[in-house]
Amino acid sequence: MCGNNMSVPLLADAVTVSGAERETAAVIFLHGLGDTGHSWADALSSIRLPYVKYICPHAPRIPVTLNMKMVMPSWFDLMGLTPDAPEDEAGIKKAAENIKAIIEHEMKNGIPPNRIILGGFSQGGALSLYTALTCQHQLAGIVALSCWLPLHKAFPQAASNGVNRDIAILQCHGEMDPMIPVRFGALTAEKLKSVVTPAKVQFKTYPGVMHSSCPQEMMAVKEFIEKLLPRI
Repeated sequence: MCGNNMSVPLLADAVTVSGAERETAAVIFLHGLGDTGHSWADALSSIRLPYVKYICPHAPRIPVTLNMKMVMPSWFDLMGLTPDAPEDEAGIKKAAENIKAIIEHEMKNGIPPNRIILGGFSQGGALSLYTALTCQHQLAGIVALSCWLPLHKAFPQAASNGVNRDIAILQCHGEMDPMIPVRFGALTAEKLKSVVTPAKVQFKTYPGVMHSSCPQEMMAVKEFIEKLLPRI
């Protein structure tokens, strides 16, 4: 299988955990603000399936309004973390196009979209939700950890093509999250039920967990991936 990574900017230096056997599925996972793809590549390696390829791109470094314009890895600019904070609409849409280019690249290399899961943590989870719901291809599912739905007022209309109306969504959130309170996660879950088939949205919360992941959450992610991307 060949393909020119250079035509997809985010793939050129993305961290890729290759399958131990023929790859028939892919998980594209997006890190949170200020992080890199390395930490999630490590986390996913611990729950990996041998026939799945895991792709963890790095966000570009940009000035972030929320952090006094400091330059750091960020998928788009952030002005605030409340549901009514102003949003970087152009940046969100551009970032989503860059992630869709990765999906297209995997499709060209022989992995059909219904064997691709898009996921992420915090800002990366937010981008994975927006990208999947506005994608023209029918994806297998979305893993949305400790996050929110960007440009939420644009939905359900923004997902008007309805290709992913039946997409499975696993949303997880720490109950003690001080950055993105769990109630924002709950509001996001309710909003998602107006965009996709309500029964397809799972919202799991974890007592005592802050703005991070935990072993129980990673097991839930593993089970979700195994169920949606069975061996073929």
